[in-house]
Amino acid sequence: MQTQVRGVILLTGVMAAGKSTVAQRLAERLPMSVHLRGDVFRRMIVNGRAEMERGFSERAFEQLRLRYHLAVVASELYCAAGFTVVYQDIILGPVLSEVVEEFQRQSAGQPLHVVVLCPAPGVIAAREEARAKKGYTTWSPNDLDHELRSNTPHLGLWLDTSALSVEETVETILARLDEATIRA
Repeated sequence: MQTQVRGVILLTGVMAAGKSTVAQRLAERLPMSVHLRGDVFRRMIVNGRAEMERGFSERAFEQLRLRYHLAVVASELYCAAGFTVVYQDIILGPVLSEVVEEFQRQSAGQPLHVVVLCPAPGVIAAREEARAKKGYTTWSPNDLDHELRSNTPHLGLWLDTSALSVEETVETILARLDEATIRA
């Protein structure tokens, strides 16, 4: 069954929190939807890409901000064409407020819903171990969990998905979407 939602659902969390899988299933539940993967903008850089590794450079942070800006612009264009956007990316720390503010400046009245997936670090470690793609090379699940819980502003709906299936997570997000809505 498809559900009607307007605007952008920004889905964030640490690596291996389930963002990609949940975002895809969530987008599949919406009648006109886009699953916007923020990492695609990073991967488009062929030469000169600065990686977000421990002790990252100012250039890496500038590229990260560019990635977020491109996602905001793409989201707004899709919304203007009548699509609901499920935008998933790793947006941690104070920069989450910056991204939300940019959405609000660019939105043309489109609703913004922020959902933070925050399963326990042990669950993240187990998920990372089970998947083929390895994200934790210079950071540990505990490092990013600390950044998420200690330095990220508490905006929108924070959802501990440690004991939830993908379907239960999607159902919970849809049922509690009003809690995720960011009001200007």
